[in-house]
Amino acid sequence: MSELTVTVLRLGLLVLLWVFVLGAVGVLRRDLFGTKVVPRTPTPKRKPQAQPEAPRRQPRPAPQQPPQRDRATPTSVVVTDGSLRGTKIALAQSPVLIGRSPDSTLVLTDDYASTRHARLYPQDGKWFVEDLGSTNGTYLGDQRLTAPTQVQPGTRLRIGRTVLELRR
Repeated sequence: MSELTVTVLRLGLLVLLWVFVLGAVGVLRRDLFGTKVVPRTPTPKRKPQAQPEAPRRQPRPAPQQPPQRDRATPTSVVVTDGSLRGTKIALAQSPVLIGRSPDSTLVLTDDYASTRHARLYPQDGKWFVEDLGSTNGTYLGDQRLTAPTQVQPGTRLRIGRTVLELRR
């Protein structure tokens, strides 16, 4: 082999080595600084600026009564077993996202939970649970969920090592 070929091979290996080192540094940087922390407290609202003209006041509509809840409808979800034991979340009309993601409603610190593991949502006055394609599955009682399923109060919902229960 000529000297030129050997020099080109050496330079190629050197470039390849640097690409590998920079790739490893990039992975470490993303691993250490990649998680974005989302604050859980609401941001204070700004005061509205004074308007030059006073707008005409329109009568307020009568406040709507919240829908009547059936006594069998759950009002909260409680963590009964796991690292967050005793945590209680009130159920409203919005869905509850469960997982390790910081933007989840219930953030689990469980190695067996996926980033976006499961979702609890209301439909026609009843609550349903849906597995969001998790690796280790979501269990209602002893049965693994394959489709959205209605949750009755008192039924155990297991996600990894965390056990949840809907209560009235």
